[in-house]
Amino acid sequence: MNEIELVVRFPVDDRVLSELHAAAFDAQPAVDPWGERLERWALTWVGAFSNDRLVGFVQVCWDGGAHAFVLDTAVHPDFGRRGIGQQLVAAAATEALEAGCEWLHVDFEPHLAAFYLEACGFRPTEAGLLKLR
Repeated sequence: MNEIELVVRFPVDDRVLSELHAAAFDAQPAVDPWGERLERWALTWVGAFSNDRLVGFVQVCWDGGAHAFVLDTAVHPDFGRRGIGQQLVAAAATEALEAGCEWLHVDFEPHLAAFYLEACGFRPTEAGLLKLR
């Protein structure tokens, strides 16, 4: 197995990150402006690299105060079930803590409950969601 290197705030290639995101979420690939979006809105982001290939990603957004939010946790399917997602979320939590945040929030679909609640240590909370489109 290749060694995985986690890199905080790595230089983002929009095409590469878009391809990873599409593969991880079984979506049609489209190049999104990740670099611009992350620089503007994210507290931080973390990439997982195998031999310089981006194989995992997570971003953390925040309110500028006590609350941070995990978004877009993604691991390429070829690298799944190796603990990379857990490492990414743990690194995101460390970065949020070091920035002074008290809380790290995450929203997830039911099939990801075991990952976030058991593997990553989040606890369930009640929350609301309003679909805007």
